[in-house]
Amino acid sequence: MQHHHARLVAAWERPACDQFLWQRIIVVGKPRTHPCSIKGIAVARKTSDYGEVVNEFSPALDLVLNALEQIRERGEKLPRASRTSLGQLRRPAAVESRAVSPSTSNKAALLAPIQARVAVCVKCPHLAATRTQTVFGVGNPDAELMFIGEAPGADEDAQGEPFVGKAGQLLTKIIAAMGFRRDEVYIANVLKCRPDMPHGSSGNRPPTPDEMQTCLPYLAEQIAIIQPKVLVALGGTAVEGLLGARGTMRDLRGKWHSHQGTPLMITYHPSYLLRNQAPSEKRKVWEDMLLVLERIDRPISEKQRKYFT
Repeated sequence: MQHHHARLVAAWERPACDQFLWQRIIVVGKPRTHPCSIKGIAVARKTSDYGEVVNEFSPALDLVLNALEQIRERGEKLPRASRTSLGQLRRPAAVESRAVSPSTSNKAALLAPIQARVAVCVKCPHLAATRTQTVFGVGNPDAELMFIGEAPGADEDAQGEPFVGKAGQLLTKIIAAMGFRRDEVYIANVLKCRPDMPHGSSGNRPPTPDEMQTCLPYLAEQIAIIQPKVLVALGGTAVEGLLGARGTMRDLRGKWHSHQGTPLMITYHPSYLLRNQAPSEKRKVWEDMLLVLERIDRPISEKQRKYFT
């Protein structure tokens, strides 16, 4: 029994038209009409050549569209927004989703512009001022398994990659014990910046709810592009970010949840296992990973089933 335990541990925007706030529309292409006009944006959104770019900024376009429709209903003369242009902007979501279907698009190419936006993000000025760099995500864009943590720590902030400290090294061992290489899965955090710490203090702090809500759209875009078969939330803070509520890990782990239609398994953060190294606690995490392997139809050996028993 002890042999298995020891073996596993060893292995384991460009803005345009700045005259008015509602005219800060992202230029998504070079339509024949003026790019700052509503018709121009609608034409660009309708053109398949710009499909991938439009999808990237769909949330922003939807906000603009809603504002335009409210202005139109109030009878204001500006901006000029014909029903035809608004209709083109309101085209069915299914058409847009086909533009970024994994079967027709390169996921790495779709992730790249999101990573570029994250790299210059200043939505949380206090985090932008104190970070060394942002930490976007790492791994296989075609991964069937995606691990999600809470936020970068000092090591991640320094290296620009999630889960590279002691907790990350343990996660890599867990991934290996599951039969994957680290680069075969995808790893990301809810927050892309290291939470700031008081001057002169060390350690890490969890992100606040406001920080998570501000940063979550980036993670949502990552998940939508990667489309993993299973998400694994590591720790209570990641659960709060994904599900909007926080419960006890005792009640949440070991059972299936759902995030935007994707199966979600909740388990302890690797840092918890660094603090609580009892085989019984490690077994709980491993049982969660066995459920994940079963869900994605991966073979499980008898040796794997008996880890930490």
